[in-house]
Order: sequence, then C-alpha cells, then structure tokens
Amino acid sequence: MRLLKDLMNMKERVALITGGAGHLGSTMAEALAELGTTVVVLDVDLPRCNAVAERLNRDFAVDSFPMVVDLSDSSAVADVPQRVLDQCGRLDVIVHSAGYGGDAKMEGWAVPFEQQSVAAWEKALAVNLTAAFVLVKEARTALFESGHGSVIFISSIYGTVGPDWNLYQGTSMANPIAYGASKGGLLQLMRYLATLLAPRVRVNAISPGGVWRGYPESFHERYLARTPAGRMATEEDIKGAVAYLASDLSNYVTGHNLMLDGGFTAW
Repeated sequence: MRLLKDLMNMKERVALITGGAGHLGSTMAEALAELGTTVVVLDVDLPRCNAVAERLNRDFAVDSFPMVVDLSDSSAVADVPQRVLDQCGRLDVIVHSAGYGGDAKMEGWAVPFEQQSVAAWEKALAVNLTAAFVLVKEARTALFESGHGSVIFISSIYGTVGPDWNLYQGTSMANPIAYGASKGGLLQLMRYLATLLAPRVRVNAISPGGVWRGYPESFHERYLARTPAGRMATEEDIKGAVAYLASDLSNYVTGHNLMLDGGFTAW
C-alpha cells in the first residue's frame, strides 16, 4: 500500500492549466508545481503567462511553459494538446479554469438581463464550455496513454443553484445568465466524459463559491450571513482540492463535483 506522500507525488507528470495566469489558475499552478508537476500555463495574456511560468520555475524548481491561446477560437484550441506534447512529451492533467466571470469586461455581458446580448452569450459559452469539450476531445489519446489521466473543470456554485438576487440589491454587480448556463454545462460535460473515458481517465469538477475580490460591503455582509463557514473563499482554498483531484489521492474518484463553497449550497 502506497504512502500518502507517494500518492501526492506528481513528478514526471505534465499539467495544462487554462486561465493559468488568473487568480485561481495561477494558484492551482503553484499547487501542482509544489507536487513536482511540469505545468503549461495557458492564457490569453503573454506577459502574465510568462510571469507565472517564471515564478513556478524559480520557486518550485520545476519546468513550466507559457502558452498563449484565444480559447474562443476552436481551431486554435484543438492544436493545444499537440503543442503540449511537442513541448513536454506527455500530457497527464487538464485543468480548465479559464472563463468569463460576472466581472468580465464585454459589451452586453455584465448588464441587466434584458440588455445581455447573444454575442456575449456565444463568446462566454465558447470560452467557458466549448473550449473544454475541444481540449478533452483532442487530448484523449494522450490522457489514455498517461496512465494517470485526470481532467478537472472549474465550475461554480451557479452551475448548480440559481443566483440569490437579494445579495446584489443596491450594488452594480452582475450575474450574467451565460455564466451559470456555461458552468452548469461544464458539470454535465464532466459527467458525460467521466463515463465515456472511464476507466483510463478520471473527470471531475470543482465548484467554488464566491472568492473575495474587494466586493461592496453590503454584498459581502449578505454573502457571509448565508454562508455557514462565515467567510468568502480565498485563492488558497482551491489548492488542496486541485491537488487531490489531479493526483493519485483521488484514484477512485470520477464524475464528482466538489463543492468548494463554505457550505453556501448546503441550505
């Protein structure tokens, strides 16, 4: 029987993290690098990609590579797994963290429902959901050959429950409908792939609750009042979850949605 430290050992494995230069993505990259993983940091922002990759190389003495891709371009997304194989020789883990959130700057997005546009809806679904489908479809052979294939989709509490509109009263905050629709779609994609790719590849999801970003005090107070843990999440809260689902610690876990929400959805 293997020791826990052996189950957590990710040396000689390669992880691709989309949105890897973002708040959550870069934190998950650090978590996997700490376990010895080679990390490909994929994002649309080259300077930030470079900065994260350089930090991983320096702080954790692992190989890390930046990769700039517009995830709304399906043909470019389809090329990503082969690019990872050309660079690293293998692909063991995919973490799809990239996506448009409620605070994204896009016309027709973070506005009242009647003003939300089809263009914004389609752009969000392309990045949040379609990119995940294309990535896994094109990476399936590499994941099969890995022997440790693990796919993790970063969903949201709003992929499972509807928004509590009382939280937003009196603020300029928005909760675009395509956000929840795409995050819910990720969960069904996860279940489909977990059964389709079994037993050689595990597919799971993490659904974070609200992560503290300096929100208006009224929203913050209401959110805390309905969250059993009594606080919003921090980036650090996701480290253990991604380490668990990416590594052999979760060898018998697939088709699971890990609610990382401080109990928000337990009511």
